[in-house]
Amino acid sequence: MALLNVAEVAAFLGIQEIRVERLARENLLVANGKDDEGKPLFDEEDVKRYKILAERLGGI
Repeated sequence: MALLNVAEVAAFLGIQEIRVERLARENLLVANGKDDEGKPLFDEEDVKRYKILAERLGGI
């Protein structure tokens, strides 16, 4: 299980970091922990599944 930080998720999804944090707050993208700065960390597979779902629903 590879964990991605907010910046890596934002780059993968092509969105701003603040949107990734909002997705985590709204539980649309579930965080698996926090880094040293208190920012969420995400499982790579969860992020890939979220991207597929978001694209099916009309975009991210």
